[in-house]
Amino acid sequence: MPRRFTSVEEIRAALGEPLGQTDWVEIDQDAVDAFADLTGDHQWVHVDVERASESAFGGTIVHGYLTQSMLPGFGAQLFELSAGSARLNYGSERVRFPSPLPVGSRIRASASFVEAVDVPAGTRVTTRWTVEREGGTKPVCVADTMTMVVS
Repeated sequence: MPRRFTSVEEIRAALGEPLGQTDWVEIDQDAVDAFADLTGDHQWVHVDVERASESAFGGTIVHGYLTQSMLPGFGAQLFELSAGSARLNYGSERVRFPSPLPVGSRIRASASFVEAVDVPAGTRVTTRWTVEREGGTKPVCVADTMTMVVS
Protein backbone atom coordinates (compact mmCIF):
# COMPACT_ATOMS: atom_id res chain seq x y z
CA MET A 1 0.00 0.00 0.00
CA PRO A 2 1.43 3.40 -0.95
CA ARG A 3 2.50 5.77 1.79
CA ARG A 4 0.21 8.82 1.90
CA PHE A 5 1.56 12.34 2.40
CA THR A 6 -1.13 14.89 3.26
CA SER A 7 1.07 17.92 3.90
CA VAL A 8 4.33 19.47 2.82
CA GLU A 9 5.52 19.08 6.41
CA GLU A 10 5.07 15.29 6.14
CA ILE A 11 7.06 15.30 2.89
CA ARG A 12 9.84 17.33 4.52
CA ALA A 13 9.92 14.93 7.47
CA ALA A 14 10.55 12.07 5.01
CA LEU A 15 13.42 13.74 3.10
CA GLY A 16 16.21 11.24 2.50
CA GLU A 17 14.16 8.31 3.78
CA PRO A 18 13.76 5.32 1.44
CA LEU A 19 10.16 5.04 0.25
CA GLY A 20 10.52 1.37 -0.65
CA GLN A 21 10.73 -0.70 -3.81
CA THR A 22 8.08 -1.37 -6.41
CA ASP A 23 6.96 -4.69 -7.77
CA TRP A 24 8.95 -6.18 -10.63
CA VAL A 25 7.54 -5.52 -14.10
CA GLU A 26 8.64 -7.06 -17.39
CA ILE A 27 9.10 -4.93 -20.47
CA ASP A 28 8.41 -7.00 -23.57
CA GLN A 29 8.91 -6.27 -27.27
CA ASP A 30 5.23 -5.37 -27.72
CA ALA A 31 5.61 -2.55 -25.17
CA VAL A 32 8.81 -1.33 -26.87
CA ASP A 33 7.15 -1.41 -30.31
CA ALA A 34 4.10 0.47 -28.98
CA PHE A 35 6.37 3.12 -27.44
CA ALA A 36 8.28 3.41 -30.73
CA ASP A 37 4.99 3.90 -32.61
CA LEU A 38 3.79 6.49 -30.11
CA THR A 39 7.00 8.52 -30.09
CA GLY A 40 8.22 7.93 -33.63
CA ASP A 41 11.53 6.57 -32.29
CA HIS A 42 12.01 3.47 -34.43
CA GLN A 43 15.78 3.19 -33.87
CA TRP A 44 16.71 -0.30 -35.00
CA VAL A 45 18.34 -1.26 -31.68
CA HIS A 46 14.86 -1.04 -30.12
CA VAL A 47 12.61 -2.51 -32.80
CA ASP A 48 14.60 -4.64 -35.27
CA VAL A 49 14.91 -7.95 -33.41
CA GLU A 50 16.97 -9.64 -36.11
CA ARG A 51 19.48 -6.84 -36.60
CA ALA A 52 19.78 -6.17 -32.85
CA SER A 53 20.50 -9.85 -32.21
CA GLU A 54 23.72 -9.38 -34.19
CA SER A 55 24.71 -6.23 -32.28
CA ALA A 56 26.89 -5.90 -29.19
CA PHE A 57 23.67 -5.95 -27.13
CA GLY A 58 22.67 -9.41 -28.36
CA GLY A 59 19.07 -8.29 -28.84
CA THR A 60 16.78 -5.31 -28.71
CA ILE A 61 17.04 -2.87 -25.82
CA VAL A 62 14.34 -0.76 -24.19
CA HIS A 63 14.20 2.98 -24.95
CA GLY A 64 15.63 4.93 -22.03
CA TYR A 65 12.67 7.30 -22.23
CA LEU A 66 10.26 4.37 -21.98
CA THR A 67 11.94 3.42 -18.71
CA GLN A 68 11.76 7.02 -17.51
CA SER A 69 8.09 7.27 -18.51
CA MET A 70 7.29 4.42 -16.13
CA LEU A 71 8.29 6.47 -13.06
CA PRO A 72 4.80 7.89 -12.40
CA GLY A 73 3.34 4.38 -12.32
CA PHE A 74 6.11 3.24 -10.02
CA GLY A 75 5.42 6.27 -7.84
CA ALA A 76 1.78 5.22 -7.44
CA GLN A 77 3.02 1.98 -5.88
CA LEU A 78 5.22 3.80 -3.37
CA PHE A 79 3.51 7.03 -2.35
CA GLU A 80 0.48 9.24 -2.72
CA LEU A 81 0.86 13.00 -2.59
CA SER A 82 -2.35 14.54 -1.27
CA ALA A 83 -0.81 17.82 -0.09
CA GLY A 84 -1.80 21.16 -1.60
CA SER A 85 -4.59 21.95 -4.04
CA ALA A 86 -2.87 20.19 -6.96
CA ARG A 87 0.28 18.25 -7.81
CA LEU A 88 1.86 18.94 -11.19
CA ASN A 89 4.77 17.36 -13.04
CA TYR A 90 7.39 20.11 -13.08
CA GLY A 91 10.21 18.26 -14.85
CA SER A 92 13.25 16.04 -14.53
CA GLU A 93 16.91 16.64 -13.78
CA ARG A 94 20.02 14.51 -13.90
CA VAL A 95 18.42 11.70 -15.90
CA ARG A 96 20.90 8.97 -16.76
CA PHE A 97 20.70 5.50 -18.27
CA PRO A 98 23.90 3.89 -16.90
CA SER A 99 23.22 0.43 -18.29
CA PRO A 100 21.30 -0.89 -21.32
CA LEU A 101 18.02 -2.64 -20.60
CA PRO A 102 17.48 -5.77 -22.72
CA VAL A 103 13.91 -6.29 -23.88
CA GLY A 104 12.27 -9.04 -21.81
CA SER A 105 13.96 -7.88 -18.60
CA ARG A 106 12.17 -7.24 -15.35
CA ILE A 107 12.69 -3.93 -13.59
CA ARG A 108 11.70 -2.28 -10.34
CA ALA A 109 12.24 1.15 -8.85
CA SER A 110 13.13 2.65 -5.52
CA ALA A 111 12.71 6.29 -4.54
CA SER A 112 13.23 8.91 -1.88
CA PHE A 113 12.30 12.57 -1.55
CA VAL A 114 15.51 14.60 -1.58
CA GLU A 115 14.35 18.20 -1.59
CA ALA A 116 11.30 20.34 -0.85
CA VAL A 117 11.77 23.96 -1.87
CA ASP A 118 9.24 26.73 -1.33
CA VAL A 119 8.48 28.65 -4.54
CA PRO A 120 5.80 31.27 -5.29
CA ALA A 121 3.29 28.65 -6.53
CA GLY A 122 3.80 26.28 -3.59
CA THR A 123 6.51 23.69 -2.94
CA ARG A 124 8.73 21.96 -5.51
CA VAL A 125 9.42 18.40 -4.34
CA THR A 126 12.31 16.46 -5.87
CA THR A 127 12.14 12.67 -5.90
CA ARG A 128 15.29 10.64 -6.62
CA TRP A 129 14.67 7.41 -8.52
CA THR A 130 16.80 4.36 -9.14
CA VAL A 131 15.50 1.73 -11.56
CA GLU A 132 17.24 -1.63 -11.47
CA ARG A 133 17.13 -4.67 -13.74
CA GLU A 134 16.67 -8.06 -12.19
CA GLY A 135 20.10 -9.69 -12.21
CA GLY A 136 21.80 -6.47 -13.30
CA THR A 137 24.83 -4.96 -11.62
CA LYS A 138 24.17 -1.30 -12.50
CA PRO A 139 20.96 0.75 -12.53
CA VAL A 140 19.18 1.14 -15.87
CA CYS A 141 17.84 4.59 -14.96
CA VAL A 142 18.68 7.16 -12.31
CA ALA A 143 16.64 10.35 -12.30
CA ASP A 144 15.46 13.24 -10.19
CA THR A 145 11.88 14.26 -10.92
CA MET A 146 10.19 17.38 -9.64
CA THR A 147 6.58 17.75 -8.60
CA MET A 148 5.01 21.12 -7.94
CA VAL A 149 2.74 20.90 -4.91
CA VAL A 150 0.48 23.89 -5.55
CA SER A 151 -0.58 25.86 -2.46
